[in-house]
Amino acid sequence: MKQLQKKDPADGPLDLGHWAYSDESLVVCDVPFGFIYQIENKLTGRKYIGKKQCQTILKRKALKGKTRKRHEIAETDWKSYTSSSRELNEDIIKYGKENFTFSILKWCDSKAELGYYEIKLQLEVDALLRDDYYNGIINCRLRTFRKKS
Repeated sequence: MKQLQKKDPADGPLDLGHWAYSDESLVVCDVPFGFIYQIENKLTGRKYIGKKQCQTILKRKALKGKTRKRHEIAETDWKSYTSSSRELNEDIIKYGKENFTFSILKWCDSKAELGYYEIKLQLEVDALLRDDYYNGIINCRLRTFRKKS
């Protein structure tokens, strides 16, 4: 499987696009699998909790004379991504991107970890029950994952 190019730590931290991460002690040099984020409207105080993958696997057809498909890891559009919430995206267009804060809450190493922590955070703050959250649905499909020690 073809991997993403590793970034040289001497080049400094990973470019996060419009996202902010509060833990200054962490220097991310490689593209992580994904993250849990919160977007907050500075004017109304409404928030949105979601997840975003930074990497995806592209499946290519097999080479001539071969039977196995080829797999490549590619970087997604995460640096410019806003949200999957239509209502939130409409407000970003209406009020302007500068009136929103885009915060990374947690880096994750797998799809299972992404799903778990997104749901955990949404349930902890009662995002579906409160009017100050854009979240309108919690789509749940979980599987087990083990933290690497």
